[in-house]
Formats: sequence, C-alpha cells, structure tokens
Amino acid sequence: MNAVLPLPVVLPLLGAALSIMAFKSRRTQRLISLAVLSATTVISVVLLIQADRFGPVVAQMGGWPAPFGITLIADRLAGIMLAVASVMLVSVLVYAIGQPGAERNHGAFHPVYLVLSAGVMAAFLTGDLFNLFVAFEMMLTASYVLLTLGGGREQIRSGMTYVVISLVASALFLTSLALIYAATGTVNMAQLAVRMAELPDGVRLAFGLLLLVVFGIKAALFPLFSWLPDSYPTAPSPITAVFAGLLTKVGVYAIIRTQTLFLDSSSRPGTLILVVASITMVVGVLGAIAQDDIPRILSFHIVSQIGYMIMGLGLFTVAGLAGAILYIIHHIIVKTTLFLVAGLAEVRAGSGRLAAIGGVARVYPVLGVLFLLPALSLAGLPPFSGFVAKFALVEAGLSVGQYVVVAISILVSLLTLFSMTKIWGGAFWGEPQFTEDAADPEAPPKGLRVMYLSVGFLVAVSLAVALAAGPLYNLSDRTANELLHPDRYVVEVLG
Repeated sequence: MNAVLPLPVVLPLLGAALSIMAFKSRRTQRLISLAVLSATTVISVVLLIQADRFGPVVAQMGGWPAPFGITLIADRLAGIMLAVASVMLVSVLVYAIGQPGAERNHGAFHPVYLVLSAGVMAAFLTGDLFNLFVAFEMMLTASYVLLTLGGGREQIRSGMTYVVISLVASALFLTSLALIYAATGTVNMAQLAVRMAELPDGVRLAFGLLLLVVFGIKAALFPLFSWLPDSYPTAPSPITAVFAGLLTKVGVYAIIRTQTLFLDSSSRPGTLILVVASITMVVGVLGAIAQDDIPRILSFHIVSQIGYMIMGLGLFTVAGLAGAILYIIHHIIVKTTLFLVAGLAEVRAGSGRLAAIGGVARVYPVLGVLFLLPALSLAGLPPFSGFVAKFALVEAGLSVGQYVVVAISILVSLLTLFSMTKIWGGAFWGEPQFTEDAADPEAPPKGLRVMYLSVGFLVAVSLAVALAAGPLYNLSDRTANELLHPDRYVVEVLG
C-alpha cells in the first residue's frame, strides 16, 4: 500500500505531460484527464479505508528515512480530504467539458487543471512543511493560469489581486519556515511535533500564530479575506467552483494540521481562534446579503462558512474537531454544486445579476430544484447535510460553555437562509426575465446535458452525505481523536 501513496500526486503530473503532448486533440486530452482523475479517486478512497482500518499509510521517497527525505503520509484526515477532493475534481472536469468556454477553446486547460489537482493532493499528503510550501506554489501557479484563461481585462485584473496576495502569503510562509528551522533544526512535521514541545510556551505560541496568519490568508479568514470576493466571481464557473470548493479548504486543512500537531493545550490560541471564527462568520454573511450578483453572494458565503470550520478547531475538543471535519465534507460538496448551478443559471438566463433576471425555476424547473436543495443545505435546514454539521458544532460549543460563539453561529445560519431566499426570489422565482445573452431554449448549447449531469450527481452526493451522517460523523470523531492525540502519527513517520 505504501507504493500506492505517491500516485495521487504522480498520476496528475504524468497526465499533464501527456496532455501537453496531445495539445491539438481536445478529445485525447479529455480522455487523459478523466482517466487520471478517476484513477486518483479510486486510489484516494482505498487510502482512506486503509488509514481508517489500520492507521496512517507512510511512504519515504527514495528510501531516505524521515526526517532526511521526503515523507508522504495519509492518515484519516488526509484520506478524507483526498477522497472528497478527487470526487469534486472529476465532477467539475465533466462540467467544464460540457460548458462552452475555456476548456474547449484552450489546449492549456487540461494540463494546468491536472497540475492544480497534483498540488491539492500533494498538500494533503505531504509530511513536511517545505513540501507543503511547494504544493501551495503548484496550486498558485496553476490557479492563476486558470483564473485568467481566455478572460478579458477585468478577469486578468482580478487574477492579479489573487496572485499578489498569494505571493505575499508565500513569502510569509517561507519566512516562517526559516524561523521554525532555525529554532528546531527540522521541517518534518512529525519531528516538529516532538521538538516544538521542547520550546518555551511563548515561542510555540508565536509560531502557531505565525502559521495561523499564513494559512489564514489561504483560507480567507478575517481580516485576510478581501482578495476572495474580487477574484473568484470573474472566472469561468467551473474554475470558480473548484476554487470555492477546494482551495480555501487546503488552507483550513493546513491550519487544523499545524495547530493540532505542533501545539498542546498550554500553547493553543483557542480564544483567539474562536474570536476570529465568529467575526469571519458575521462579516462573510453580511457581505453576502449586501451583494446583488449570484457569484459574489456565494463568494462571500465561502468566507462565512470558513468561520464554522475554524470554530470547531477553536473548541479544541474531539466533538468540536469532529464537527469541523464533517462541516468541511459538507461544504466542499455543497459550495462546488452551488457555483456550478450559478453557471447553469447564467447560461440559461444570460446573467447572474439578480436585478437582470428572474423566473428561472418557472421556465427550467429542474434547474430550480438543483439550486434549492444545496441552498437549503448551506443554510443548515434539516434534514440536509448542513443541518447535521452545524448541529454537531452547536452541540460541541454548548458542551464546553461557548454560548456566545454558538449564538453567533445560529444567527449567521439564519442570515445565510435569508441570503439564499434572496437569490431564490430574485433569480429563480417571479416572472421570467432573461437578458439577450440567454441561451435559446429551442436550441440549447452543445454539452448542456453534460453540465446538468455533473450538477445532478453532486446534488445526489450531498443528499447521500445527509443520509450517511451517522457513519460520517463516527469517521470524523475517529479522525478528531487521532488529531488531538498525534502519537501514532509521529511513530509511523519516525519509526
């Protein structure tokens, strides 16, 4: 099984190379991408099962033992993130193949998309901070190309905002690596878990806060989120969907990994994290309410929902972390789905502005259902997956007496429902009103059925998460226990 561990990173990179060689054949590129990401999905699910049943799967690249070589490790958290990310990457790729736009018009789409996939997988699997930095740089390079591919001046300007902020975060990350290495003599995460414990509490706290800032930029935490609502809505809908669903969650994953592995109860900034989570929730949802454009509303909701995940971390209990992990699973699926539905609505109605369109659900009832189900889940209404995840977080908060944070999370959930009804009432209900750019219902664009198929599959997956909430929460609970007691992680890596 150890030999399989590098494949989620290696296969997309090999696929990108093959896709470049097939630059002029879009059909061949599609086959390569679909085959590679489908294989990655199967491997990711196998790794998750293996990690859950038998413990972390570890591979030392080149036969060099840790901490001297490159370590890859898949524990329960990494396995969950790999599996969910792989399913999303395949689904968004299918949607992009159906949608007229960047995928059809640019031969660079498939190689860059596969490089992005490799970066995401590497971030989840890496066992040292330097290679986490490398994974972030892979994602940054690929995501900038995808953000600006085939775009006009506005899209390129928004992409520049994204890349400048990301480069600042990368420079800060590299500085953090230098300081951590100077203090501990290593960047291997398992060895850092041991050596960080030997440092004074103040130094450990300082490193924890520094890494929280670095990854907080990637995750779009308050007050480091302002780049996101300007960058994401201008990109093509499949690109926005994969960014919204996955890239910010890589930042959340890095925050959870480093805060639980490097810090203990005496040095964790729990109160600060809860304050940041609360403000992130409130600012994000208020920003969403103030918008009049579907992609921008959904972009602000990314910020708001990140607050729930960080809230679970800030509790630093098994129940809190389990709720955060379950929330991450729910949010990746639902947010990806909503952005893809927004793209479909824009194709059908000609615009995403609420003032310019209306009655989409009356003319296209299937599209209305595809929006309504994930929207209700995002708002946290029962019996959808969002309700289960939020209920787990609320229960965890109440169990440790964090009543203010719990009250804020419930209020934000109500405001989220209000903003979703704003989209429903403005774009999907009322009298039909389309712009001149709307697709002809008698002659729909080629590939529209493929787009519907992808969105329908993701809606079904989100419903399946709600139906399997019990087993998924139990898995999240086991993952949280493993995170708060990282001895097994350290032993598996260092031997």
